[in-house]
Amino acid sequence: MTRQLLSPRCWFTAVGLVVVGLTAAKADGPYLQAFDPIALLPPPPAPHSPEDVADRDAAFRIYSARTDEEMVTARAEHRVTLDAFAQAMGPVYEEGKFPKLDKLFEAVGTEVKAAVDQSRDHWKRLRPNVADPARFKKPGDPEKTWAYPSGHAAQGICFALLLAEVFPDRRDAILKKGREIGWVRIQAGVQTPLDNQAGEMLGRALAMAYMHEPAFLQDLAAVNAQVADLSQ
Repeated sequence: MTRQLLSPRCWFTAVGLVVVGLTAAKADGPYLQAFDPIALLPPPPAPHSPEDVADRDAAFRIYSARTDEEMVTARAEHRVTLDAFAQAMGPVYEEGKFPKLDKLFEAVGTEVKAAVDQSRDHWKRLRPNVADPARFKKPGDPEKTWAYPSGHAAQGICFALLLAEVFPDRRDAILKKGREIGWVRIQAGVQTPLDNQAGEMLGRALAMAYMHEPAFLQDLAAVNAQVADLSQ
């Protein structure tokens, strides 16, 4: 299925929202001191409402059309790491080659997960494979945590936008992979399109927040310097 990629020049305004409540942080994280994902995101549709039914029907159509290869990817990407972007980053990237990059994204991943968990615990939306096990009989990567927003979509988009600042010549491939990380969860039967959309919105907002945080920008500059030095 062909999907539109995020414009490389407009992601700072993509969510159309102002991220507030950020305070100074020490280098190496934590970076975001008061990020409120619940104020940022719209609530999911009410259970069994027309929107909820349509969303779950769309999820079932996508799930039904999945391939075995896509399910292998879903299982391999149960946890989002930099390795998921290895091909997109190109031959310059090797696991463990850039320790400052690893450290930065470990901190980012922790903060993104916290924002996702806070949102999920607030809305408590059931996953397709939990809410409708009769239709979603064989989820590709079974999960029973709450569904909304998609953590994979949030991490995929946030990681991609920030990685594009480190590897700008690989931007298109990185952004494409970031979108695919969330999309495959719908194919796996553990997320819906609205879960994915909310995750992407959250990921963009988080990336915007990081790019306005001086401590993060300081560490990002150190990462870029190390990548430039070790890539020669």
